[in-house]
Amino acid sequence: MSRLRKVLDRYYREYDFQGRLLSDPIAIPHRYREPRDIEVSGFIASSFAYGKVDLFLPVVKRILSPMGQSPSRFLADFSIRRHRRLFSGIKYRFNQNDDIIALLYGLHGILSKHSSLESVFMQHYRKEDESVEQGLSGLMAAFLQEDTTKVYGTNSRPPGLLQFFPMPEKGSACKRANLFLRWMVRDRDIDFGVWKGVPRNRLVIPLDTHIAHIATCLGFTQRKTQDWKMAVEITQALRGLDADDPLKYDFALCHHGIAGLCKEGRKTNCRTCVLKGL
Repeated sequence: MSRLRKVLDRYYREYDFQGRLLSDPIAIPHRYREPRDIEVSGFIASSFAYGKVDLFLPVVKRILSPMGQSPSRFLADFSIRRHRRLFSGIKYRFNQNDDIIALLYGLHGILSKHSSLESVFMQHYRKEDESVEQGLSGLMAAFLQEDTTKVYGTNSRPPGLLQFFPMPEKGSACKRANLFLRWMVRDRDIDFGVWKGVPRNRLVIPLDTHIAHIATCLGFTQRKTQDWKMAVEITQALRGLDADDPLKYDFALCHHGIAGLCKEGRKTNCRTCVLKGL
């Protein structure tokens, strides 16, 4: 384990975080300075962080463009009647235009009632919790409690809307939600640390196919299904390497896979892989 820690710590220290920033969705909230604008833009950016970055980033920018310099103020004053036309025609893969409008309307409801997403999260998160699971579930549930009649004509929850709000208790790995929480909680590297009430070691890794494959190669998990339990198991293994900040390895390991340096089912890169033999 000590050898593995030394290799990963070196990989972490030498990783070019700023160089990779523009190819990561976290680049979006880095456009803002106020914590509530970072929070809101980060939630929107992470909600669409599936598929190829060069496909979903333009969608996120198109959504945020009409909101001006303060997305949080815009959404606090959001009106279906006055603002819907500003977002007409925007869609992305599973998310139809009405689903995106419903996401914005849900953010409006949360901000109107609670002033911030952090406030809702902290109502459900407890200091004695081993992870962010309860806080995350409470935040997602708050969105799903919003009445969507003004958007859809009926108070419905179509698949394209539900896709924005994964739930740990339903088995989802909650990759995008955990990505958002990493941005908000960690106060190092390129993360923001604007949420002060959650320790870094309560975060759960944003699990995608890249992380799952690399974690399997390293023996961090024996599970086959990429679900919440696998994400927790991998996170627990990383705590063995850094008990205070286990997710410090997430960005570098994920992009190790995204860059094609580690591909499931292909051994061509194994000989030169920085993780070889571990």
